[in-house]
Amino acid sequence: MASALSNGGSNSSLIVSFGEMLIDFVPTVSGVSLAEAPGFLKAPGGAPANVAIAVARLGGKAAFVGKLGDDEFGHMLAGILKQNGVIGDGINFDKGARTALAFVTLRADGEREFMFYRNPSADMLLKPEELNLELIRSAKVFHYGSISLIVEPCRSAHLKAMEAAKDAGALLSYDPNLRLPLWPSPEEAREQIMSIWDKAEVIKVSDVELEFITGSDKIDDADAMSLWHPNLKLLLVTLGEKGCRYYTKDFHGSVEAFLVKTVDTTGAGDSFVGALLCKLVDDRSILEDEARLREVLKFANACGAITTTKKGAIPALPTEQDALNLINASK
Repeated sequence: MASALSNGGSNSSLIVSFGEMLIDFVPTVSGVSLAEAPGFLKAPGGAPANVAIAVARLGGKAAFVGKLGDDEFGHMLAGILKQNGVIGDGINFDKGARTALAFVTLRADGEREFMFYRNPSADMLLKPEELNLELIRSAKVFHYGSISLIVEPCRSAHLKAMEAAKDAGALLSYDPNLRLPLWPSPEEAREQIMSIWDKAEVIKVSDVELEFITGSDKIDDADAMSLWHPNLKLLLVTLGEKGCRYYTKDFHGSVEAFLVKTVDTTGAGDSFVGALLCKLVDDRSILEDEARLREVLKFANACGAITTTKKGAIPALPTEQDALNLINASK
């Protein structure tokens, strides 16, 4: 078990996260619509950025690649990455476009609804020639979502970055992170999410995303395995408070969640992914060893659970010790 949960520290291998970083405006009161909210707190967000910070908080080595507006919010976000120990050499600033904003409602059950301001936002305007290829090629793991596939030029930048990382030997990790309001149509979202499906070696989807992609209203092993492809080494389906399911070519199973008082689910999936990648980056053999993989997924579940106990993603991301404390307290 120690080997699966050992940490590489500051000399550990690099995890590069590619995509969007934005400001979430979260109502000061839970369980109200955006129109009814008396006020909003600004919270840094964007799944790939959350993953990068999750990795750094757990003691891993993380870098973020993306584009921000050359505005106060953009520089604030770059500062937050830096404060959290994320390498910022892949960040570009756009003088002509603003940093993206999202207004997020927290329903009474802690689930979220989104309204986005991106017309266009800086993250959409990242060009292939602006990529820091040296940084990308030094990644042991290259992680991305699907929001960066929605429009050009960012889509081409995404594809080029993915190819450069893969050619340099990185493990490709994909969390589609479906945000339907950002896509022209559900059909386009499904098509583009699937357009890069067969490239990734680790894929994490939520139960809702699995239903959307497969068009099935049940979440069973057959539906999950319908998404299998020959390059895939690990498919994960996260089930919120029910934990997660894992699928490899040789084995599959489920790992239970930890029982916590959920306040806000924002960032829980990103925390889960960051924890998983931290453990895989220096030891891919975990993907072929079910006992060790289960230990790692237990750790990732603990990280995800802790993240739901506070408002906002980044302040709630745990340290390794936080996660181990929860695991030990639950024994």
